[in-house]
Amino acid sequence: MTMSDLIRAWATLIALSLGSTALAVSAIPPAWQPAAGAAILILAWAKARVILARYLGLAAAPFWARGFGIALGVFCVVLLVLYLIAITL
Repeated sequence: MTMSDLIRAWATLIALSLGSTALAVSAIPPAWQPAAGAAILILAWAKARVILARYLGLAAAPFWARGFGIALGVFCVVLLVLYLIAITL
């Protein structure tokens, strides 16, 4: 991996972190809280994908990247369902 790839991955992580932070600290009406929670979770999923692909080198191993991507996706869906259940109770 070249230095420019690392810098690009770092910049992507910073941008995704800024997006999730902006969503988390903004005053969101109660009707939009499920959508905001889902958006924050999607941004966290994207950050995890960048870390797995670039920093752990899974971009060079598509089979393993797909496996981790599926497992991570299932985990995020479970988290989203639990979040939606918690805010509706």
